[in-house]
Amino acid sequence: MNTRLTPLLGIALFTVLISMGSSPLWAQDTPEASYNPEAKLKDIGIELPKASNPVANYVNAVRVGNLIFLAGKGPKKTDGTYITGKVGADLTVEQGYEAARIAGINQLAVLKAELGNLNKVKRLVKVLGMVNATPDFGNQPEVVNGFSDLMVEVFGERGKHARAAVGMGSLPRGIAVEVEMIVEVYD
Repeated sequence: MNTRLTPLLGIALFTVLISMGSSPLWAQDTPEASYNPEAKLKDIGIELPKASNPVANYVNAVRVGNLIFLAGKGPKKTDGTYITGKVGADLTVEQGYEAARIAGINQLAVLKAELGNLNKVKRLVKVLGMVNATPDFGNQPEVVNGFSDLMVEVFGERGKHARAAVGMGSLPRGIAVEVEMIVEVYD
């Protein structure tokens, strides 16, 4: 391709996007009026718990510019107990999926506590899902989908993220899943 034409093609593509009245999510400085993850949570019947306090010498979240780095959270149920056990021995993939979904609800509670309102989330950037699994278990992605599917359900396209889903020999207090994430927010 002629290197002198490359910048012109980029400008032409951007002009077409603008003329169509849509811009990519990353280019928007404020959310569109229809974006409302708080209402979506209500629609799907999820009431966020109070964000749990850290159990050691760390904080739930650190904000650097427009990024929030959230510490790992596990599958703490509303009764205060955790889903524990190894996926592949004590728990099925489906039970692990549910544990990851609950970890996602707990992360949303932390995010809401930090921001005051989930409508300030511009997009999820990166997720690390850790699965307490037997050495021969290989379906970590299917388990961590419990977290990822919830994020897309709540945030739509903005909930899609880069991700690692890995197996661990153990997790704190024997929990089944732990998930941490990085989120971009509006100013």
